[in-house]
Amino acid sequence: MQLDTLWQFMQVDMETDGFEAKMRQSENRQKLVKARDFLKDQQANMKRLENDVAVMQDRLAAVEDEAARLEKLLESATENFNNNPPANAEDAEKQAEAVAKLLDSLQRYEAELAKMRKDADTKDRQQKEIRVRAAKTKMEFDTLKVAYDQEFKADTAKLQDMRAHTEQEAKKVDPALLAKYRSIKQHCTPPMAKLVNGQCSGCFMSLPSATLLDIKNGDRIVECDNCGRILYDAGD
Repeated sequence: MQLDTLWQFMQVDMETDGFEAKMRQSENRQKLVKARDFLKDQQANMKRLENDVAVMQDRLAAVEDEAARLEKLLESATENFNNNPPANAEDAEKQAEAVAKLLDSLQRYEAELAKMRKDADTKDRQQKEIRVRAAKTKMEFDTLKVAYDQEFKADTAKLQDMRAHTEQEAKKVDPALLAKYRSIKQHCTPPMAKLVNGQCSGCFMSLPSATLLDIKNGDRIVECDNCGRILYDAGD
């Protein structure tokens, strides 16, 4: 009789748990979580791009300053070469080498500037794309949020009723037996299993003859040696 009552309680308890799990797996909830996570990712991407752009701008300013300095040095060297022609071939070669080094350095800085400006354009385009995607997703999120909030409100009310019913059914069960049920439920769900053809219907393990006899006699609560569920002989 005790196990019959516990079995009936388990049906109500499992139905309540199932509905709660269904709420967590709601299609609107899944879409909402996905949209929320996407927005978080886009915010992180935007932050990363902003940091990259800030570093790039600092480097760009430094490179522009150095390129401007080299241009002035090159102009000065060229002017000096024109105003003070070298006295001999050795001086001419030295001045030519100095100008060549300045030109080489200036070209390298100009190449870096060109690459940085290209990278800046790419990052600017990426930022615009992120803003567009994020704005679209935010609109979808807001629409989903309205639908989900309505769904959640209705489901929460139903769940509260189901929990109240479960608690009422729990009062019909012997407290010690209910405590054992809840202890088993922490690691095994459902906590009870029918006896079917000498097997536990929870794990399908064949039961020893002594265990089967204990179940038939009904002298004590018997748990499956394999899965730990409370075994129930429905007498079908």
